[in-house]
Amino acid sequence: MQFDAIVVGSGITGGWAAKELTEAGLKVLMIERGRPIVHGEYETEMKDPWDMPFRGLGDAALFAREYPVQMLNRHFTEYTQGHFVNDLENPYATAPGTAFNWLRSYQLGGRSLTWGRQSYRWSDYDFGANKRDGHGTDWPIRYADLAPWYDKVEEFIGVSGAAEGLPQLPDGRFQPPMALNAVEQHVRRTLAEKFGRCLTIGRTANLTVAKPDEGRSACQNRSICARGCSFGAYFSTQSSTLPAAQATGNLTVVTDAVVEALDFDPRTRRVTGVRYVNTANGTRASATARLVFLNAGAFNSVHLLLNSRCEAAPHGLANSSGVLGTQIMDHASTLSAIALFPQFSARTSFGNRPTGVVVARYRNMDTMDGAGHTRGFSFQGGAVQANWGAGKREAGIGTDLKDRLRHPGMWRMVLVGFADCIPRDSNRLDLDPVRTDRFGIPQLRIQFAFGKEEEAALAQAKADAAEMLGAAGGTVIMGMDRPGTGGMAIHEMGGARMGHDPKTSVLNKWSQAHDIPNLFVTDGAQMASSACQNPSLTYMALTARACDAAVRMLREGAI
Repeated sequence: MQFDAIVVGSGITGGWAAKELTEAGLKVLMIERGRPIVHGEYETEMKDPWDMPFRGLGDAALFAREYPVQMLNRHFTEYTQGHFVNDLENPYATAPGTAFNWLRSYQLGGRSLTWGRQSYRWSDYDFGANKRDGHGTDWPIRYADLAPWYDKVEEFIGVSGAAEGLPQLPDGRFQPPMALNAVEQHVRRTLAEKFGRCLTIGRTANLTVAKPDEGRSACQNRSICARGCSFGAYFSTQSSTLPAAQATGNLTVVTDAVVEALDFDPRTRRVTGVRYVNTANGTRASATARLVFLNAGAFNSVHLLLNSRCEAAPHGLANSSGVLGTQIMDHASTLSAIALFPQFSARTSFGNRPTGVVVARYRNMDTMDGAGHTRGFSFQGGAVQANWGAGKREAGIGTDLKDRLRHPGMWRMVLVGFADCIPRDSNRLDLDPVRTDRFGIPQLRIQFAFGKEEEAALAQAKADAAEMLGAAGGTVIMGMDRPGTGGMAIHEMGGARMGHDPKTSVLNKWSQAHDIPNLFVTDGAQMASSACQNPSLTYMALTARACDAAVRMLREGAI
C-alpha cells in the first residue's frame, strides 16, 4: 500500500496528525495495534452495577493475574478493563533496581478514551527550565512558538476553564468553567489572601457548551468518562479528530496491527514505510509513504526506532547522537495532604463533576525558593463530601445504611503533588537482549528511578499542602512525601527529545528527526523536560505545528 503519510498510533496525537494531514490533502494511513472501537458503541458506558458480573468491582483473581499494573490506576474497574492491555499478552522488561508501571491502552483511540482530560499550557518557566538549571538539553522552542497552536487545539477540542492571568499557567481559549464547591471556594480565598497563590478549577477537555455542528453535546457531569462518552462531551480521537479526518475521504485505518519496524533507505537517508504484524493471525505486511509520523505513545515510539536498527543505523534509527532512549521521565507524584473540614458539614453538595482543582506552581519562578530542588510542583485534587460522617448517630440518625446514605457527612479535601521530573541519562529505554513478545519482537526494557530533586520537591509539597489547608481551617490527617512508583502518573515522556544540536538530541524544533527529514515523532517521546503540569495539550499543539511544517516542506520539495 502506498500513501502520502503513515501515522503510527491513534491516540491523542495520532488523531491530531491524521486530522491535520488529511485536511491538507494528503492520503494517510493510520495504523493502530489495538482493536477497533466505534464511537458510541462503548460496551459498559451506560451499565448499572447490577448489570455487571462483579457489580463493577471486577474479578479480583483475574485482575491480579492479568492486570496487576492497571489495578493501581483509579480509573481501572470492571467497567473499563476492556480499555487497558493485558500485561501477560503485552510484556515489557525492567532493569535491575527498577520499579516502573507502564499503563497502556491498545485500541482505536488509545488512551484518549481513558485519559484524565486535564489540559494545561506550558510557559517559558517550563520551556526554559533545562537551560536555566543545566539539567537535560535546552528546548529549541519557547512559549511564543507554540501559543497559536495551543489556540487551535483548545478551540477544536473544547477546554473548559477559568482565566487567571498567571504567567506560569497561561490562559487559553476556554469554554465556561465548571464550578468550585463551597470548601474549594473557601480554600481558594485563603490561598490568595494569605499566600498569594492560586487555586482554580481544573482545565478539562469536557465541553460545557455543546458543539452541535460536530455532533458533540455538553458534558452530562456523570464522571464516568473512562468508560467512553457517546455524547462526545469529552475529547477523544473518536469524538473529535477521527471524524474530522474521515470526513476528508483521505484516511485509511488499519487496526489490530503492531508496527515492528520502519524501513529505511540508506541511499536517500529517508524512511520509506513500515512493516507490521496482524495481531489476529501473525501475518506480516508493509506499507510505504513519503512521510512517517510516530504517535504510538512515548515509549512505544522509542521502542519502534530502536527495533528499526539496520546496517546503516546499528543502534536504532535517528540515533546518530546516541541519545535515543535516554532521559525518559514521568511526574513524581504523591498524596501530599488530606484535611477534614467539619465546619462545612451543613453545606451539602450533590452530583458529579468530571474535574478537580489545581493549585498552580509557585516555587522556583522568578526567585529560586525551592528547598533542594530547582524545578516546580503543583497540586491537583479537590473537596468532596462523604456519604455519612462522624456525629451522625449522635445527631439522631440511625445506623441503617440506607438511612445514613441519605445524610451527607463530613467534607475532606485532598491535594496531590505533581513535581517536575529531572531529565537524566540514567533513566532510559533499550531492547531486552533475550526476551521477546509473542510476535518475536524484542521486549522494551525500562530503567528508571526518581532522584533527590524529586524527593526534595515532594517533601516541600507535603509541608506546603499542610500549611495551606491548615490555614484554611482544615484538620490535616495525613500526607506523604515519597513519590509513587514511576509510571503511575501515566505521563511517561522523553526518549527522543527535541534539541538544537543533532549531537545531543533526536529531533529538531519541528519534531522532525535530525537524521531523517521525512520522519516526525510528535507524541510524548519528543519532550525534553516534563514541567509539573499535564502534558497532553502540549503534545497536541506540537503535533499540529509539526504537521503544518511537514506539509509545507513536502510541497516545497524539502523532504
